[in-house]
Amino acid sequence: MNGPDPTDKHPMVGFPQVCFIKNTVTNPNIVIGDYTYYDDPEDSEHFERNVLYHYPFIGDRLVIGKFCALARGVKFIMNGANHKMSGLSTYPFSIFGNGWER
Repeated sequence: MNGPDPTDKHPMVGFPQVCFIKNTVTNPNIVIGDYTYYDDPEDSEHFERNVLYHYPFIGDRLVIGKFCALARGVKFIMNGANHKMSGLSTYPFSIFGNGWER
């Protein structure tokens, strides 16, 4: 085999700030390709904290391909950050349910 093992969390021995994040992401709506890495000296294994407004009831998916390099401080702002503009208000009444969804 040539190159690092894509199933290793930390492919560089003694350098834990680099992480193959496919091996740490648990959200089924975040799909990461092999060898994509996240470089963060504080906490490379918790990439998911950088995916903002990713609510399960919306159903969007974040797909990051193979061989991508993601740096510390990267943020992915998902569709849940948007507010409906066609209504009386931008307040998200419908997400609270109990009759407000109508």
